[in-house]
Amino acid sequence: MARKEKFVVGEIYHIYNRGVNKANIFLNDNDRWRFLQGMYLLNDEKNIDDLRKKVYSETGLVNFKTLRDFFKKENRERKPIVRILADCLMTNHFHLLIQEIVGGGISRFMHKLLLSYSRYFNQKHNRTGPLFSGRFKSIRIDKQNYLEYVIAYINVVNPLEVYLKEQEKVGKRKDDIKKPEALKFLKDFYWNTHLEYLGERDSDLIDVKAGLGYLGGGSGTHEDYKKLVDAVLELKGVWDERLKSVSDLFLEDL
Repeated sequence: MARKEKFVVGEIYHIYNRGVNKANIFLNDNDRWRFLQGMYLLNDEKNIDDLRKKVYSETGLVNFKTLRDFFKKENRERKPIVRILADCLMTNHFHLLIQEIVGGGISRFMHKLLLSYSRYFNQKHNRTGPLFSGRFKSIRIDKQNYLEYVIAYINVVNPLEVYLKEQEKVGKRKDDIKKPEALKFLKDFYWNTHLEYLGERDSDLIDVKAGLGYLGGGSGTHEDYKKLVDAVLELKGVWDERLKSVSDLFLEDL
């Protein structure tokens, strides 16, 4: 069972939560983009939640490029309060891998992010009440192998499980899914950091270099990540005991 953490500067935490009563928290890609934009804008010492509206009023478009260009034009120096190492947005839940870099950073960041997104979602979809299932859950990463498997879960196992369930509906068994098929699905899945770790997509949101530095004994290369992905896909099913021991820590909450 996930426990309440006292966040410590320098430590890395697996942060996750789901919709209240397991309801969907992302209904379309616009919702997912809004959540990611919040992750970018609100990871700052300053409270700049209204900046998105200002960017939109001036450009008519909000994406990471316009946000980055806006910061340069306004000569705004960003001061992040957390280091984001990985993320995954599923239909009814999310996963983040975050490092505490200033005291109270994770608590402040998550409070701003979830409050901002909840307000957006309720207004956008004409609903009221809590969106998320209570306080976000957190687990401190205290072992190197656990960190590797959390990265593997966020970038590979969690989205792949959805794909496998879809394939089972059309009569395919998990063992029938071949590695090239799984790799193609993962590359086509947009809403996590798999492509960043492969070195095939740039990101203004996460610190890929720092995340890679925890793989392969600290060598920190995209090849180390590819080896991790290969190792996961070559397991006998995605619920091999080596991954299941990690997944059991938090899946009961999702």
